[in-house]
Amino acid sequence: MLSVIIPVFNEENAIVNTINRLMITLNEYKIEGEVIIVDDGCTDNTRLNIKESRYIKVLSHPHNIGYGMALKTGILAAKFPTIAIIDADGTYPPESIPVLLEEFNKGFDMVVGARSGEYFHGSAIKWQMRYILKFLVEWTTGRNIPDINSGMRIFEKDRIIKFFPKLCNTFSFTTSATLSYMMSDLFVSYITISYEKRIGNSHVRMWRDSLRTFQFILQAVTFYNPLKLFLLLTLLTLFFSIIALIIGICFKINVAFFMSALSISTSFIIFSLGILAELVRQSIK
Repeated sequence: MLSVIIPVFNEENAIVNTINRLMITLNEYKIEGEVIIVDDGCTDNTRLNIKESRYIKVLSHPHNIGYGMALKTGILAAKFPTIAIIDADGTYPPESIPVLLEEFNKGFDMVVGARSGEYFHGSAIKWQMRYILKFLVEWTTGRNIPDINSGMRIFEKDRIIKFFPKLCNTFSFTTSATLSYMMSDLFVSYITISYEKRIGNSHVRMWRDSLRTFQFILQAVTFYNPLKLFLLLTLLTLFFSIIALIIGICFKINVAFFMSALSISTSFIIFSLGILAELVRQSIK
């Protein structure tokens, strides 16, 4: 039994195709379940294009509040203990849900569809931003993470609800879910899926949403494993001090020697703050 949650904001050109493909897949594999579509304040004809039935239910927000909040609304309303989420824009293949569900039934706490293909990589700037965020999350968790913010995944309702206070209400919901599960030593599996061409225009604003994601990752890292964050800053500061020292020696620049000494002192202060932050984290567990 499976509840599939689809958050929607102005996807009038894609929603019908997504629902049809999803229902065909559920029927073909005889997966008993429901589809919950959360209208996050749509201002186009998305809502009019959705036909409710005994298997398809629509929930509506009076105005747009965010991707993560739409998912939370759908999860709380789900009847079944197992939840799948998928976007409405046609980028994620509903046909992959049975594969993810099979993996989930092996005992994993979360199974994520790791995107692949030409449409996943996007522009050079977008890919570089994604790589920076990926590095930071992998550094924190100590695990290889093929896709930190995939919008197609399966998990248990009761377990993810416990993390709701720590999960972002906007675009970074999936990233924060990845961090929460991994930093809680839960079992997360990745299954490669194809990432298809989007139908319609994207609602993601690269710089704004990337900065918000970066902010939330820093907050989550500080909450779960602050010492690793401060250790990274310490290493970066020490690296800068070494570069400054080399420049000072090679070019006999006194300011470079001063900057090197200052950076070394700063690195010790940062590391000490990291130890203090870790002690505070342990004391409030």
